[in-house]
Amino acid sequence: MFQGETAITIDDKGRLAIPTSYRDLVAREAGNRLVFTYNPFEAGCLYLYPLAAWEKVRDQVNALPRTLSRSRLLQLKLVGAAAFVEPDNSGRISIPATQRSSCGLEKKAVLLGMGEKFELWSEQAHLAQIRQTLSDADLGDGLLELQL
Repeated sequence: MFQGETAITIDDKGRLAIPTSYRDLVAREAGNRLVFTYNPFEAGCLYLYPLAAWEKVRDQVNALPRTLSRSRLLQLKLVGAAAFVEPDNSGRISIPATQRSSCGLEKKAVLLGMGEKFELWSEQAHLAQIRQTLSDADLGDGLLELQL
């Protein structure tokens, strides 16, 4: 569904403009209803889901046992922090202030299309991820067989 990397500017009001190449797709596939939440695995990044994709993730996470600390952490970071957003007439969406602050999102950011969702990275965190290389040990569990 979504793919590609786009440099994004966040305005002084904490809004970003959805790239024009995605606007029709977001309107059609998500009914212009999106959900921001934390990336529970990496700092400096938020997830941005179309509503239908988000509902599947939400239901899976909520089905995890609340008595396990790792499940509870996922529930807090994903479901507890979820914020619904809709583009305005100019295609802009507001990023919740607490999420912007927690992830270090400032004026320059990067929006990645990651299939069912977007990832919104601070420019610094994205650069750090890009500069990180994978070792053979990191590519275990069958990843070495991928034809990249």
